[in-house]
Amino acid sequence: MFTGIITDIGRVRAIEPGGDTRLAITTAFAAATIEIGASIACSGICLTVVDKGADWFAVDASAETLSCTTLKDWRPGTKVNLERALKVGDELGGHILAGHVDGLARIESRTAEGQSLRFVFQLPPALARYVAPKGSVALDGVSLTVNEVEGTRFGVNIIPHSQKMTTFGGAAAGMDVNIEIDVLARYVARLKEMEPQGC
Repeated sequence: MFTGIITDIGRVRAIEPGGDTRLAITTAFAAATIEIGASIACSGICLTVVDKGADWFAVDASAETLSCTTLKDWRPGTKVNLERALKVGDELGGHILAGHVDGLARIESRTAEGQSLRFVFQLPPALARYVAPKGSVALDGVSLTVNEVEGTRFGVNIIPHSQKMTTFGGAAAGMDVNIEIDVLARYVARLKEMEPQGC
């Protein structure tokens, strides 16, 4: 489990295509604290550490993961939001995330709003019902509050701290980001689907 609070911006170091694609990612995390088999959210994608070095770790991504996330577009040098898995007793600073990407959202616009940046995203229609004003959403692994929703479009503000500590400082219109909807929204929607219908 994760909370959407990014603790490092890594960088793709190498990519090895194969049955599964192996990616090496440079990180500031201390190698001694990274266990083989540990989960690390990489721009919102929960991936398992399969190898490591002094300043990097490696993960394998299946064809399914490549097909439904931005990982298929990563290249050596791509910046990646990183978050270690939540430990019991850790501060829950964002909201509960599984690291299971639901789809891609496209940045429609980026505009300055004071010191913050206002981003507007276009959602896949199938996910629009799960995004609500003042609700939570994870974009490239970052826990964010939704400001407004209009059909399949929604907006968020990125404060200066988040611009510095995540990849959103360099994000631009036309880019896709990984989206994970709020697990509570998912279950509420499912429960409503199963409600008995009146006469």
